[in-house]
Amino acid sequence: MAKRVGADKWLFGTVLALVLFGLVMIFSTSAILAKAQFGSPYHFVISQLIFAVLGIIALFVLMRVDYRKYNNPKVVFPAVAITAVLLLGVFFMGGMNGAHRWIRVGGLTLQPSELAKPLIVLFLAYFLQSRIHQMDDIKGTLIRAAAVPLLFILLIVKEPDLGTALVCAGVTGLMLALAGIRLRWIGIAAAAAAPVLYYMLFHVAFRRARMLAFMNPEADPRGAGFHILQSLIAVGSGGFFGKGLTEGMQKLFYLPEPQTDFIYATVCEELGLIGALCVLAAFAFLGYRGLRAAYLSTDPFARFLAFGMTSAILIQAFFNMSVVIALLPTKGIPLPFISSGGTSVFITLASMGVLLNITREID
Repeated sequence: MAKRVGADKWLFGTVLALVLFGLVMIFSTSAILAKAQFGSPYHFVISQLIFAVLGIIALFVLMRVDYRKYNNPKVVFPAVAITAVLLLGVFFMGGMNGAHRWIRVGGLTLQPSELAKPLIVLFLAYFLQSRIHQMDDIKGTLIRAAAVPLLFILLIVKEPDLGTALVCAGVTGLMLALAGIRLRWIGIAAAAAAPVLYYMLFHVAFRRARMLAFMNPEADPRGAGFHILQSLIAVGSGGFFGKGLTEGMQKLFYLPEPQTDFIYATVCEELGLIGALCVLAAFAFLGYRGLRAAYLSTDPFARFLAFGMTSAILIQAFFNMSVVIALLPTKGIPLPFISSGGTSVFITLASMGVLLNITREID
C-alpha cells in the first residue's frame, strides 16, 4: 500500500475534541471543590491543562517517529524492566488511603500502572508478531507471552488497584485472541482466575462492602451505597437535554470524585442524554478508526500495537461509564482523555501518537 502523506485526521480530531471537552468538564465539576480545598477554582483544570499540553507535544513527537523503531528487543525489554521497577517502587512510597499507587518526586506524581497498560501492548505486539502460527505451544508461546502481563497485573493488584489490573487482563486476553489463541485456553485461564477474583471481591473487606453496596445500595445510602446513589441521581436528573453546563448540583459536595472517576455522571447531569450519547459516540468513533488501522495494517507488529492501544481505551471507557450508571461495582478507573489525572492523560495521548504514526502507513 502507498504510504500516506499524513496521519488519520479523523482520529486526531476525535482525540483533540475529547481532551478539550475534558478540560471544560473538569473546570465545571471541580471549580467549587477546588476553591474550597485550594483557594483557587482553577487548581484541577490548570494541572490537567499542563499535562494535556505535555501529552499533545508527546503525541506530535511520537506521531513522527516510525513505529518500527519500537520493534526491537533493545527498546522493549528495557522499557518492560523500567516499568516493573516503577511498579515495585510504589511500595517504598508513602501510601494514600491505604493504597500505594504513586511515585512522588518533589512536586511531581507518577502512577506507574498507567504506564503498564501501553507497555503490555508493546511487549505482546513484539512477542506475538512472529508466533501467530505457534499459539498451541504452551511453554514456548503462551506461558512466555503471559509472563510480563501477569507480573504487572500481580503488582497492580497488590497496590491495590483491581480495576486497572482487570483492564490489563482484558487487553492481554484480547491481544492473545487476535493472535489466534484457542478458546479453550482462554476458558482455562478464566477458570483459574475465577476463585482468585472471587476471593478478592468477597473476602477483602473494602471490596466486599462495594459489592454489597452495588447489589443493594439503598441498604446503606449514607455509607457504602453513597457513591452509586449519588451517581444515579446525577445521571437521572439530567433528563434529555441536561441542566446546562456548570449548572449541575451533585458536584456540590454530594458526588465523590466528580472530576475523576465520576465525571461522566456530571456530563449526564449537565448535558443530559444528548451529551452522554455524544461522548459515547466519540469513543465509538475513536474505536472504529483505531481498529480500522489495525485491520488495514499489513505489518503484524503494527496490527497488534493498533489493536491493543485502541482496546485499552475502549475497555477503560466501558468500565468507567458502566460504574457511573451502576452496571458495574465502583472502581477507580478514569474516563480516558476526560477525567482529571495527569499521568493518565499524558500516557494516553502519547499512546495515540504511536497509533497515529501507524495510520500513516495505510490508505
